[in-house]
Parts: sequence; structure tokens; C-alpha cells
Amino acid sequence: MTFLKWPEARQKNNAMKNIIVILTGLFFLFGNRVLAQHAHFTTSGTIEFEKRVNMYTLIQKGINKGNEAFYSPMFDAYKKNHPQFKAMKSTLSFTDNKTLFVPAEEEMSNEPFSWNPATHQNNAIYSDLNNLTGVFQKKVFDETFLVKDSVRKIKWKITDETRVIAGYNCRRANGIMLDSIYVVAFYTTEIPVSGGPESFNGLPGMILGVALPHENITWFATKVTDSSLPPNMVVPPKKGKQTDGKGFKATVEAAFKDWGSEAPLYNKIFSL
Repeated sequence: MTFLKWPEARQKNNAMKNIIVILTGLFFLFGNRVLAQHAHFTTSGTIEFEKRVNMYTLIQKGINKGNEAFYSPMFDAYKKNHPQFKAMKSTLSFTDNKTLFVPAEEEMSNEPFSWNPATHQNNAIYSDLNNLTGVFQKKVFDETFLVKDSVRKIKWKITDETRVIAGYNCRRANGIMLDSIYVVAFYTTEIPVSGGPESFNGLPGMILGVALPHENITWFATKVTDSSLPPNMVVPPKKGKQTDGKGFKATVEAAFKDWGSEAPLYNKIFSL
């Protein structure tokens, strides 16, 4: 049996450690290259969204000293018979850097407080993200408008917060739109399309979650389907009175100018 002297043993141990370090480095270098070569990014498919409205908070905000005698008993009855959150479904189709957001058809309902437009899905939104233009079908009660304009501009600030939505790694961004509406969004670079539900866009990846904290509304993806879509599936809506963004805003403001304290609510919701 041969015994190594201490200096010789130490040299051999150091040599082995160096070999292990080199092999580990090569493994990660070439392993990452292989993973990068096989990484898959979703550029076409459909996303199912759920819009949720906090009805209890929304109703409570609308009750004041002038109407509480009428609305408070209605609110109490509503809480006994309805859940706190109202949920609505929608689908976003995307391909060739174009998106089409379509809400599911709602059943006619006479439930209390359904007059509030925030409790419905009023828009079908087509966005051409190559040209930053869109066609927005907007329903204002019984009238439908077809608004052709540029896509919405939102001032975003990306944060370090992350979460997983519908199986995708997402990063949080905070934004301001329409001058004063605070937006929280979660986007994923695994879907390299700068779109999202409704008119939300402008981040370096698909928006899978949106919250308007002060409006008590959220949209979150529940399912993403990666599939090739035919060209005729992502096309602009065609029904409605044609106008542009400025014309639509002027029409809505004129329609609700005599609605007193409720006018700002309607102007805001129909502008989303």
C-alpha cells in the first residue's frame, strides 16, 4: 500500500476539485444552451379570462345620505341572496401580433344593481399590435359603437414582484391610464405578445392578470391554449355606429351630462 505525503495529497485533492468545477461549469453552459434551443414561446392561441367584480363594495360606494333609505334595504337583501363577487367569462384570441377580446354572451338578468355598467362586459376589442391601432366595439346600454383609434397608452412601471397565473411565470407592473385610473397588471414573457384582456397592453409580454383596485374589478386568465389559429379568427368586429376615440368620448359625456354625481362613474366605466 502506498501512502501519499501530505503536500502530494493536498495537490491531488485540489486537482480533483478543479476538474469538478470545470465539468460543472461545462454542464451548465451547454445545458443552458440546449434548454434555450428547446425553449418554446407561445405566439398563437386563446386565453380564457374571468372578470370578477366585488359587488358588495361597489354597491356600498353608491349608497349615500340621499338614497340610503331606498338602497340600504335592497343591499341587505342582495347580500342574503347573492355572492360577494360576480364572475364573467371572456376569451382572448391572438396570432400574428393581433388580438381579439370577446366577452361571453350574458344571460338577461333582472338582479338588483345590474344597472351599473361595471357589472357587465361592454366591449369587444381588436388590437393590431404591429401598427398600434384597434377597432373597439363598445356597448352603451342599448346602443353599440364601433370605435377606430390607436391602442390605449398606459404609463407602466415594472416591479420585481412575480406570481404564476394559468401556469405561466408573470411579473407585476403598475400603471396609470385615462390620467387617473390605477392599474396593476401581471404579464409573461413566455407569450411574447404585448396584449391583454380588454384594452390593456404595452408590456413586454402578454398580460394575464389585471386589477383596478379602486374600481373593484379584476381580470385573470384561467386557461391558456397554445394553438395555430386561422387568419379569419382574429379580425375586427364590424357591428356598431362608427366613430373615433374623441367622438366616442364626446358622445358619452353628452349622454350623461345631466346625471349629476353619477355622471363620472358612467363616463369612466364606458371609457375602459
